[in-house]
Amino acid sequence: QVQLVESGGGLVQPGGSLRLSCAAAGSIFSINAADWYRQAPGKERERVARLYSSGATNYLDSVKGRFTISRDSAKNTVYLQMNSLKPEDTAIYYCSATGTDAYGRTRTLMWGQGTQVTVSS
Repeated sequence: QVQLVESGGGLVQPGGSLRLSCAAAGSIFSINAADWYRQAPGKERERVARLYSSGATNYLDSVKGRFTISRDSAKNTVYLQMNSLKPEDTAIYYCSATGTDAYGRTRTLMWGQGTQVTVSS
Protein backbone atom coordinates (compact mmCIF):
# COMPACT_ATOMS: atom_id res chain seq x y z
CA GLN A 1 0.00 0.00 0.00
CA VAL A 2 1.52 3.28 -1.05
CA GLN A 3 1.87 6.05 1.49
CA LEU A 4 3.66 9.36 1.80
CA VAL A 5 6.65 9.76 4.09
CA GLU A 6 7.75 13.19 5.23
CA SER A 7 11.23 13.81 6.60
CA GLY A 8 13.82 16.50 7.21
CA GLY A 9 12.37 18.32 10.17
CA GLY A 10 14.31 19.31 13.25
CA LEU A 11 15.29 22.06 15.63
CA VAL A 12 16.73 25.17 14.04
CA GLN A 13 17.52 28.68 15.24
CA PRO A 14 15.60 31.68 13.91
CA GLY A 15 17.01 32.66 10.54
CA GLY A 16 18.10 29.13 9.80
CA SER A 17 17.09 26.76 7.02
CA LEU A 18 15.67 23.28 6.61
CA ARG A 19 14.72 21.17 3.64
CA LEU A 20 11.77 18.85 4.01
CA SER A 21 11.23 15.84 1.78
CA CYS A 22 8.07 14.00 0.79
CA ALA A 23 8.35 10.66 -0.93
CA ALA A 24 5.96 7.86 -1.82
CA ALA A 25 6.78 4.51 -0.23
CA GLY A 26 5.39 1.01 -0.44
CA SER A 27 4.41 0.91 -4.09
CA ILE A 28 4.84 2.69 -7.38
CA PHE A 29 3.41 6.19 -7.32
CA SER A 30 4.50 8.90 -9.69
CA ILE A 31 3.95 12.31 -8.14
CA ASN A 32 2.53 14.99 -10.44
CA ALA A 33 1.41 17.65 -7.99
CA ALA A 34 1.78 18.18 -4.28
CA ASP A 35 0.96 20.36 -1.30
CA TRP A 36 2.77 21.06 1.93
CA TYR A 37 0.65 21.76 5.00
CA ARG A 38 1.50 22.58 8.57
CA GLN A 39 -0.28 22.43 11.88
CA ALA A 40 0.91 24.33 14.92
CA PRO A 41 -0.26 23.45 18.44
CA GLY A 42 -3.78 24.68 19.02
CA LYS A 43 -4.21 25.80 15.42
CA GLU A 44 -5.87 24.40 12.35
CA ARG A 45 -3.87 22.79 9.60
CA GLU A 46 -3.01 25.25 6.83
CA ARG A 47 -1.57 24.84 3.37
CA VAL A 48 1.76 26.58 2.98
CA ALA A 49 2.75 25.63 -0.56
CA ARG A 50 1.30 24.05 -3.66
CA LEU A 51 3.07 22.60 -6.69
CA TYR A 52 0.91 22.14 -9.75
CA SER A 53 1.55 19.49 -12.39
CA SER A 54 2.51 22.34 -14.74
CA GLY A 55 5.31 23.31 -12.41
CA ALA A 56 3.55 26.45 -11.22
CA THR A 57 3.63 27.15 -7.51
CA ASN A 58 1.55 28.95 -4.93
CA TYR A 59 2.43 29.97 -1.38
CA LEU A 60 0.84 31.12 1.83
CA ASP A 61 1.48 34.85 2.12
CA SER A 62 3.47 34.50 5.32
CA VAL A 63 6.03 32.19 3.68
CA LYS A 64 6.37 33.86 0.28
CA GLY A 65 9.98 34.62 -0.52
CA ARG A 66 11.21 32.25 2.20
CA PHE A 67 9.85 28.83 1.23
CA THR A 68 10.23 27.03 -2.08
CA ILE A 69 8.39 23.89 -3.15
CA SER A 70 10.01 21.75 -5.81
CA ARG A 71 9.98 18.28 -7.31
CA ASP A 72 12.71 15.86 -8.31
CA SER A 73 11.01 13.60 -10.85
CA ALA A 74 13.95 11.20 -10.99
CA LYS A 75 13.70 10.61 -7.25
CA ASN A 76 9.91 10.98 -7.22
CA THR A 77 10.28 13.30 -4.25
CA VAL A 78 8.84 16.69 -3.42
CA TYR A 79 10.81 19.16 -1.33
CA LEU A 80 10.07 22.21 0.76
CA GLN A 81 13.11 24.44 1.14
CA MET A 82 12.56 26.71 4.11
CA ASN A 83 14.86 29.67 4.63
CA SER A 84 14.85 32.56 7.09
CA LEU A 85 12.82 30.48 9.49
CA LYS A 86 10.84 32.20 12.22
CA PRO A 87 9.48 30.90 15.54
CA GLU A 88 5.99 31.13 14.07
CA ASP A 89 6.97 28.52 11.49
CA THR A 90 7.10 25.96 14.28
CA ALA A 91 4.64 23.18 13.42
CA ILE A 92 4.27 19.65 12.19
CA TYR A 93 4.61 19.69 8.43
CA TYR A 94 2.69 17.29 6.21
CA CYS A 95 2.52 16.68 2.50
CA SER A 96 -0.17 15.44 0.17
CA ALA A 97 0.34 14.43 -3.43
CA THR A 98 -1.59 13.61 -6.57
CA GLY A 99 -0.09 11.13 -8.96
CA THR A 100 -0.33 7.87 -10.85
CA ASP A 101 -0.14 4.51 -9.14
CA ALA A 102 1.11 1.16 -10.39
CA TYR A 103 -2.21 0.51 -12.14
CA GLY A 104 -2.25 3.80 -13.98
CA ARG A 105 -4.89 5.32 -11.75
CA THR A 106 -4.76 8.94 -10.68
CA ARG A 107 -4.96 9.18 -6.93
CA THR A 108 -4.47 11.74 -4.23
CA LEU A 109 -2.58 10.61 -1.17
CA MET A 110 -3.09 12.53 1.99
CA TRP A 111 -0.43 13.24 4.57
CA GLY A 112 1.77 10.74 6.29
CA GLN A 113 3.01 11.00 9.85
CA GLY A 114 4.41 14.49 9.34
CA THR A 115 7.75 15.93 10.37
CA GLN A 116 8.26 18.31 13.29
CA VAL A 117 9.87 21.68 12.64
CA THR A 118 10.84 23.70 15.68
CA VAL A 119 12.32 27.17 15.32
CA SER A 120 13.77 28.38 18.58
CA SER A 121 16.87 29.95 20.02
